[in-house]
Amino acid sequence: MSVLVGHHTRLIVQGITGREGLFHAKGCRDYGTQVVGGVSPDRGGSEVEGFPIFDTVHEAREKAGANASMIFVPPLGAADAILESLEAGIELIVCITEGIPVLDMVRVKRVLMDYPLSRLIGPNCPGIITPGQAKIGIMPGRIHRPGPIGVVSRSGTLTYEAVGQLTALGIGQSTCIGIGGDPISGTSFVDALVLFQEDPGTQGIVLIGEIGGSAEEDAAAFIRAHVTKPVVAFIAGQTAPPGRRMGHAGAIISGGKGTAAEKVEVLRLAGATLVENPAEMGQAMARCVPG
Repeated sequence: MSVLVGHHTRLIVQGITGREGLFHAKGCRDYGTQVVGGVSPDRGGSEVEGFPIFDTVHEAREKAGANASMIFVPPLGAADAILESLEAGIELIVCITEGIPVLDMVRVKRVLMDYPLSRLIGPNCPGIITPGQAKIGIMPGRIHRPGPIGVVSRSGTLTYEAVGQLTALGIGQSTCIGIGGDPISGTSFVDALVLFQEDPGTQGIVLIGEIGGSAEEDAAAFIRAHVTKPVVAFIAGQTAPPGRRMGHAGAIISGGKGTAAEKVEVLRLAGATLVENPAEMGQAMARCVPG
């Protein structure tokens, strides 16, 4: 089974005429994703590397049947790119761009409430992949294999680490979702947990959190009340000093809140299996979901 992306996905790339956008558009296509074109204002009707270019997202949806978008627009224009996809009715929007001003994302978060049929993943995220079917983002497809484990993470590199361990143990993944490390994002841990809990093809879940914010505490409350599948969790940043930002914009401890110890404890009480070392994630899941 798959969550959010699969053989049905018809992807457009906003910012496809930029170096990064084009590079990863080709990477998604090479993986097997149906990349039906790109969007670049005033360049509609042209083509780049076999991808048709449209002036607007609305045009791409009408003419190419796009139902998903991957955004590589620079930070100051990325919020408007998200809003354009929302207004065009795109169901899944994956924003890879990092460095988007927080106030811009506050505006996006408010508008998202008016579009219940659309979902945003990111920003500042590696994207989403259903192994063997489709990927939207920058993750290395070769390390993934189809299987029963859902992965959701605030950290891109730790996502790859968890996937690499699972694959080395012969354990595949149903879908892997990088929700991003910014303070304001479109999809939360709870949103992903709902999807994995409802997916009959997902038998276990790996959750990778970080210091800062309350997303992991919210996830723990949801796990305790609603999740019946085994959850293996790791919290990054356990040695970070209070008040210092570590890597992601959202990874900052303030006022005694958002500490690793706090997150570890609430997840443990919720019934998740916590690992102290990221190198233990795959083995811990193997013990929870044998075979």
